[in-house]
Amino acid sequence: MNKTIRIISGVNTLRLLFVLSCVVCVWSVSCSPPARSLRYNGSMEGDRGMIVRTAKRYIGVRYRSGGTTPSGFDCSGYVMYVYKKNRIAVPRTVREQYRHGNPVSLRMARPGDLVFFHTTRRRYSHVGIYLGGYRFIHAPRTGRRVSCADIRNSYWKKRYIGAVSYISDRKKGRNWVL
Repeated sequence: MNKTIRIISGVNTLRLLFVLSCVVCVWSVSCSPPARSLRYNGSMEGDRGMIVRTAKRYIGVRYRSGGTTPSGFDCSGYVMYVYKKNRIAVPRTVREQYRHGNPVSLRMARPGDLVFFHTTRRRYSHVGIYLGGYRFIHAPRTGRRVSCADIRNSYWKKRYIGAVSYISDRKKGRNWVL
């Protein structure tokens, strides 16, 4: 009996170590900016860097429809929460987040900007936080967790509808400050 328990606990420990190593590996590969970004070579200082760092803290949090806290996020609730942690207020819904931001082309998007997608019948149905190098972080859908994705992936590429910024890079003020 004791020997059986030791074997089972040893197997569970190995499983846990394997899962943790996979999570660390996936996080470091999928969310790290590419060695050389073709789109953004600026620093990750200030608001943009803080937003990206805050967003990465919640990788692995479960998706929850209507969720706005680390106990579960939907896509717009996740964006709202990350921005609020950085003292920038954004509206609650995807549509309003798109409408109230300052439009930027994907070519000019910088880390911390928001990227939008058409994933359901509604025109504005999904949002993520741009990381640079065509990567973004988001709360995908039911059954998934906050994770990173690539806009060049065929699924996201054909559903991409635009990007906006809530971050002023000028020294004086920024939009929607709390």
